[in-house]
Amino acid sequence: MTAKVKNIGIEVAAPQGECNDPNCPFHGDLSVRGQIIDGVVETIKMNKTVIVKRDYLQFVKKYERYEKRTSRFAAHAAPCLGLKAGDSVKIMECRPISKTVAFAVIEKKE
Repeated sequence: MTAKVKNIGIEVAAPQGECNDPNCPFHGDLSVRGQIIDGVVETIKMNKTVIVKRDYLQFVKKYERYEKRTSRFAAHAAPCLGLKAGDSVKIMECRPISKTVAFAVIEKKE
């Protein structure tokens, strides 16, 4: 029996598992919009929340060179995704779920 998976409006692979989380973009009522960010799961210590790290290059005009920078985002991780530290993921902006969480994980890349 397969779970009924909601169409979230973008082309991503739907999760294999099922969940009854109300803040799941696929099985709950959470709508996603705005930015789409690729990153790597850094920690999974919080309940249903992961920290996603994104590395990028920033151009410094004075020196005409690039510097490495890192951003960390707190994102809601639905149980149906089965995330571990080190997984490559895609996160998308959503309504604020808590004080620090305003993104939701929408895809676990293989």
